[in-house]
Amino acid sequence: MRTSMTGKTVLITGASAGIGKATAAELAARGAHLVLACRDLEKAARARAEILARTPAARVDVVPLELGSLRSVRACAEKILAGYARIDVLINNAGVFPPKLQKTEDGFELQIGVNHLGPFLLTNLLAEQLAASAPARVVTVSSMMHAGGKIDFASFRGPEKYSAMAAYRQSKLANIVFANELGRRLAARGVTSTSLHPGGVATEITRDAPIWMRAAMRLAGTSPEKGARTSVYLASSPEVEGVTSAYFVSCKRAKTDPLADDLALAKRLWDESASLVGLA
Repeated sequence: MRTSMTGKTVLITGASAGIGKATAAELAARGAHLVLACRDLEKAARARAEILARTPAARVDVVPLELGSLRSVRACAEKILAGYARIDVLINNAGVFPPKLQKTEDGFELQIGVNHLGPFLLTNLLAEQLAASAPARVVTVSSMMHAGGKIDFASFRGPEKYSAMAAYRQSKLANIVFANELGRRLAARGVTSTSLHPGGVATEITRDAPIWMRAAMRLAGTSPEKGARTSVYLASSPEVEGVTSAYFVSCKRAKTDPLADDLALAKRLWDESASLVGLA
């Protein structure tokens, strides 16, 4: 039985394709008011049209967001805070996996910038609104590839020798470390924070991935709809009401790499990230 999301406002980043779009479509079908925060507004408009074709009565808005630009993240947050009285669920879904070293507008290595620093800033800027809407939830899409990763703070501005996989593992580990720390910080305010591995889904994030990874994703055969199930579950299910600082795979709580539970690392990552994005 579908859990109704009627009356809930859900903000999803990277919702113009893949898992994000599938997550948005399912939550819209459950009655949620969707806000799609996307970089490519033409693609977002097409995604909105597809969702409305499936659920004509749905409320679906589009707002611009480029996670590789702190200026854009701040502008998006301002638009959300001014335009919406509440945020019941924030889903940090967007991500990138470039094969070669690229930098964000602010000079950060692209994967740590888009996959971690952008969502970190956005979530913090919306934290008061989330708390005011409590009980509220923050859901962060990570990956099983976080295992074996490490946080190299010196690499945030670009490592001397770039490895796409090492950068990806780092960003996905950062997702979980951040999600767990956020849960601890907001627990008393009625906001939960969870993270997840969506499964092997051949979405647009893999378009520039190594050939072996694209082939593995295709062989895995997991559809975006299946990949969205855990995001939808964490955003809506009463079974996880009050559950925080937890990681899920296939809608079940799962173990993470031990580094994800390192409290000293979590504090340092929070402090370093806050400094880098200009949070007081």
